[in-house]
Amino acid sequence: MSVSSSPEQETDHRKQRLYWRAANPGLILSAIFVLLVAIATIWPQVLTAANPIAADPLQAQLPPSTQHWFGTDHLGRDVFSRVVYGARYSILIGVSAVAIAAIVGAFLGLLSGLARGLVDEAISRFLDVISSFPDLLLALVLISFTGPGTVNLIFALGLACVPRFARVVRAQTFVIAKSGYVEQARTFGLGRSVLLARHILPHALAQVPILATIGLGTTIIQAAGLSFLGMGPQPPAPEWGAMLAEARNYLRVAWWIGVWPGLAITLTVISISVLGRRWQLAFEGRRPS
Repeated sequence: MSVSSSPEQETDHRKQRLYWRAANPGLILSAIFVLLVAIATIWPQVLTAANPIAADPLQAQLPPSTQHWFGTDHLGRDVFSRVVYGARYSILIGVSAVAIAAIVGAFLGLLSGLARGLVDEAISRFLDVISSFPDLLLALVLISFTGPGTVNLIFALGLACVPRFARVVRAQTFVIAKSGYVEQARTFGLGRSVLLARHILPHALAQVPILATIGLGTTIIQAAGLSFLGMGPQPPAPEWGAMLAEARNYLRVAWWIGVWPGLAITLTVISISVLGRRWQLAFEGRRPS
C-alpha cells in the first residue's frame, strides 16, 4: 500500500528539483574553473608558452589581441602569461597558509579538548588573544616584524587563521569525548590511545577539510591584499595582488593590466567558496535552502 504525497509536498519536491537543475551549472562551472587554476598552478606551460617576466618596451601597453590575449603591461610583458603563472603564487600561498592553520589549530583544539583544566584555559586565552585582532591586521603586524616575502606571508596568514580551526576541533572533541559510544568503549577496556585514534580523532577532525576549503578563498584574498601592499612576493614575481599594485597607475590608459588579475582573484575565490559550501551541505546532509 503506497502513501501518496500531498500537493504541498509535491510542489516542494518540484521546487527542489528545479533548484538543483539551476544550481548544477554553477557548480560545474566552478569545478571547471578550479581545475583550470589547478593546472595553471601545477603545469602553467600547458596554458601558455610565453615568459611571464620577459619585458619588451616596444610592446608596452598593447591592448588584448590574438597575439596577446590579455594585452601587455607597462613593461611589455604578456598579461595572460603573468595571470596564468600568478596562480602558482596565489594558490600555493593560500593552500600553505591554510594547511599550517589547520595542522596547528587541530593540534591545539585536540590538546585543549582532551587535557582540560589549566591546559585548556591557557590555550583558550591564547586563542582569545589572536582572535581579538582581525586576521589581515594580525598578519600585517607579524610581517612588519619579520619582513616581506613569500615564506613570511604564509606563516603570518597561517597563524592568523589558527583560532577558527582550533575552536571547532575543541568543541567537537568535548562532544565526542562525552558521547555514549566512547563511554561504552571505555567500559570494554579500550586504552586511551586506541580511543583517541579509532573514535575521537576521525570525528573531531571530520570538519577540518571542509573548513579549510571554505577558508581558502578568504586566505587568497588576504594574501593578494598583503601582496598589493608589498608584503608578499617581490617584483618581478607575477603574483595577482602584486600585479594589481603595478597596474593601479595605468588603469586609465591600459585597463587590461589590472582587470584580468582582479578577475582571476574574484573568480577563483567564488569558485572555491561554491565548492566548499556545497561540500559542507553534503557533509551535513542538507540541501541548499
